[in-house]
Amino acid sequence: MASYRNGRGPTKVDRVQPASSANLRASSSFKSKSSNVRRSGSGVGVRDSDDSVSGRVRVAVRLRPQNAEEMVADADFADCVELQPEFKRLKLRKNNWDSDTYEFDEVLTESASQKRVYEVVAKPVVESVLDGYNGTVMAYGQTGTGKTFTLGRLGDEDTSARGIMVRAMEDILSNISRDSDSVMISYLQLYMETIQDLLNPINDNISIVEDPKTGDVSVPAATLVDIRTHHDFMELLRLGEAHRVAANTKLNTESSRSHAILMVHVKRSVTDMESEIPSDNYHSLHMSKSSKPPIIRKGKLVVVDLAGSERVHKSGSEGHTLEEAKSINLSLSALGKCINALAENSPHVPVRDSKLTRLLKDSFGGTARTSLIVTVGPSPRHRAETSSTILFGQRAMKVENMLKIKEEFDYKSMCKRLETQIDKLIAENERQQKAFEDEIERTAIEAQQRISEAEINYTEALEREKMKCQMDYMESIKKLEEKWMNNHSKHGTNGFINGNHGGKGNDHANEDVRELKIKLQKEMALRKQAEEEIQHLKNSQLHPTEAGVNADVIKLQSLLDEETRQKQKLEEEVLLLQSRLSQLAFGSGQPRNSQLDNQSNGERTSIANLHEHVGLQKILSLLESEDPNVRLHAVKVVANLAAEDTNQERIVEAGGLTSLLALLRSRSFDETICRIAAGAIANLAMNEANQELIMAQDGISLLAMTAADAEDPQTLRMVAGAIANLCGNDKLQTRLRSEGGIKALLGMVRSRHPDVLSQVARGVANFAKCESRTSSKGNKNNRSLLIEDGALPWIVQNANNEASIIRRHIELALCHLAQHEVNAKDMVSGGALWELVRISRDCSREDIRALARRTLTSSQTFSSELRRLRVEI
Repeated sequence: MASYRNGRGPTKVDRVQPASSANLRASSSFKSKSSNVRRSGSGVGVRDSDDSVSGRVRVAVRLRPQNAEEMVADADFADCVELQPEFKRLKLRKNNWDSDTYEFDEVLTESASQKRVYEVVAKPVVESVLDGYNGTVMAYGQTGTGKTFTLGRLGDEDTSARGIMVRAMEDILSNISRDSDSVMISYLQLYMETIQDLLNPINDNISIVEDPKTGDVSVPAATLVDIRTHHDFMELLRLGEAHRVAANTKLNTESSRSHAILMVHVKRSVTDMESEIPSDNYHSLHMSKSSKPPIIRKGKLVVVDLAGSERVHKSGSEGHTLEEAKSINLSLSALGKCINALAENSPHVPVRDSKLTRLLKDSFGGTARTSLIVTVGPSPRHRAETSSTILFGQRAMKVENMLKIKEEFDYKSMCKRLETQIDKLIAENERQQKAFEDEIERTAIEAQQRISEAEINYTEALEREKMKCQMDYMESIKKLEEKWMNNHSKHGTNGFINGNHGGKGNDHANEDVRELKIKLQKEMALRKQAEEEIQHLKNSQLHPTEAGVNADVIKLQSLLDEETRQKQKLEEEVLLLQSRLSQLAFGSGQPRNSQLDNQSNGERTSIANLHEHVGLQKILSLLESEDPNVRLHAVKVVANLAAEDTNQERIVEAGGLTSLLALLRSRSFDETICRIAAGAIANLAMNEANQELIMAQDGISLLAMTAADAEDPQTLRMVAGAIANLCGNDKLQTRLRSEGGIKALLGMVRSRHPDVLSQVARGVANFAKCESRTSSKGNKNNRSLLIEDGALPWIVQNANNEASIIRRHIELALCHLAQHEVNAKDMVSGGALWELVRISRDCSREDIRALARRTLTSSQTFSSELRRLRVEI
């Protein structure tokens, strides 16, 4: 009998293709709103948000394909289950003419891929856990209907068959920081009303502890393991699966005999950046933010793989297996009673009737975001069990949970941060003090040198003036002596001829003496004045220098203040313009989208009818027609069929992918046909299996050739979308680059059309994310292929693009490129560091801001460069 159990060969579900993006968008109603509720709180320690969000339990139903035994036994009977996924309905046939109809949040057919199941059922819960909420994902159904396959499939041989546990842990590990965040897991089983540790089988009787104040339920005695890599988690999951109890029954060759419970505890550090508060001083703003303690959010993800309900006469259980079946049915019955009581708003909920209901107290009627997937089989022999499972899911949809977030103030981290900041401030203060003292000393030395030079200059000038005065004095004395000698020799020994003449000689001598005295007095006054000026210069020489320095400082300070005011004014104007642009972008396009959606739905309905009447093979044969109009209509039909994931496998099997690539290979270039063919290939490229087929048939070279020849923006958008989908495959990156896919993608930016640029940005983000994931697993140590192909300048140029969708993809690409240390030097030299700093401060999305901050702080190259530039994050 075929089974979904791990370790067995592939079944019909293993070959199911992934869902298209159109169906993923259509199922967005399954995701609960208000995942980012604004929280506020006061006080210290652990705090519960005052705001709570109502979250109904979301229920999806999944139909298992027929196994080999059912194909033989039920060959003459119609399936008891009919699905209508487009209306999210399920019909359960009572007989050949009557059936009951049920509606669910999501209806997954037997061809639904594991990836689609995870996206619509578990991914919203995982995102809530990363935001700090509790979350539960649980599978319920009859034994053998695929619960363990849906939740616990490891996917060792085929990665597309990975279950919810593996995919959830991949998402969690890719969205946390290895330095500041932590992930702890415990893996338990509830067997015969006894809780056992699957990671440590010796610990086989674990008790449940309930907090009397908060009512929270926990199992503190369970083994908790710190998870660092995805490989560690896979090893622990294999260890737990090996210890889980299973048995062979008539309904399943490897039937789970216990309820498996995986608990994932996520602790994330959240930095509350308040970038919208203006400040004239960046340093004071940084200090005010640093005064707030960091916040730690704790989320818990519980994944429950319930043992299947069974009827003893159908499963053939006997002996100890019969006792196991009784215990399983009793615990499931207790769970059903609790859900009935919650659905009917009963004042009493019998939670304590079973350990299973006690463990799931928070999941139903508590504070956790809960998603339930019920699995059913198509066989009419098990219609009663299928009906019971469907009714269980219907009742669970009526249960309302009140989602709450719990946060803690990380005072230890805050103390360390404040101590580090104090040390930095002390060092900065000492440096500034030393610089100030050196400046004073330098100014004093310079002033002393100027005073010394002035003293020397004035002394030399005074000596010169003194010598000149002495020379003049001696010259005057010499002239007087000569006159006196002349008079003496002329008038005899007495020196007089007569009285009158002698009187005149005495008068001339007295006049010369008076003139000489006057000159001496003037010289003495000049000398005294010079000495006083020298003394005055000595006393006041230092003061003009200090006054000049103070004047220069005041002038520089006024200039800085003016620059700060101008910068603040410009920033306010930029913010105002950005808000107006976002309002204009948000307000446009809504009626057009709805009209196009209605038109598209009508066209797809007509195309589906045409396909059913004419046949796929005949439509594909028309792609080779010599008439261009016939080829054009045929490729339109194929493109519309390829938009539905249910048709993609049939198109590929019928050779439709080869025919579409042949149209691109044709030398007679018809841009309309190439545009439609490229769009169909883009839809098929959403499937991982089809991506390898496209690469094997030289699809990248053909898409690159089409991109080089095309000029129409819509054609370029289709080609860019196809290459962007291929960029998201980890296995194809090296080959994608070697065959010119990256250069072709970057070459299409010549169009400058926003739709083309958005697809190019998406492809770059997908490629960078795959490289980041590969490097985190240790499989890549070389520089990014994007950087080698010259994509970094375009990425940096468009990191702050006006179009939000382009900017968001480019910001993600930058963050993923920066996570690999070998890319850091190129990013610093290319200007990407400043864009990362801007993203960490101004990005509208909190998760991207946090990722940019973690990347900047964890990289040694970025941290050293930021320290050199004195930039604080």
